[in-house]
Amino acid sequence: MDTLNETRQATCFDEILADFALLDDWEDRYRYIIELGRRLQPLPEQDHCAANKVQGCVSQVWLTTKVEANGGVPRLTFVGDSDAHIVRGLIAILFTLYSERSAEEILGIDARETLGRLHLNEHLTPQRSNGLMAMVKRIRSDAETALAPPTLH
Repeated sequence: MDTLNETRQATCFDEILADFALLDDWEDRYRYIIELGRRLQPLPEQDHCAANKVQGCVSQVWLTTKVEANGGVPRLTFVGDSDAHIVRGLIAILFTLYSERSAEEILGIDARETLGRLHLNEHLTPQRSNGLMAMVKRIRSDAETALAPPTLH
């Protein structure tokens, strides 16, 4: 893993949770979420396409998934982008939960419970909350696909 990637992955979910606890109001938390989004690895322009678009989001969201089979265990890495700053930050939070994990680990994460610890649902619009869950659904779907046996053509 290159140093830049290590730096980007250094922020783990527990660190985000701790930072949230230090921030007194939601305006500061929103700014923090936006800052997390600014740190996302850029999504190449050619990946801003219909095939990578996440359905169910009001904002435009694109997500690419790289699957590596380390010793037969599929491990997924994600790169994503959005046209909305706050959504880019939500993508960054999701990547701390899911990126660089095995498909089985991804499927074992209870996103509603884990993200609930940040109290996002109480502070996001219903559309943003639905979009967040659409991104989770897409990530979980990619993990399920990675675990599926290859089909013969």
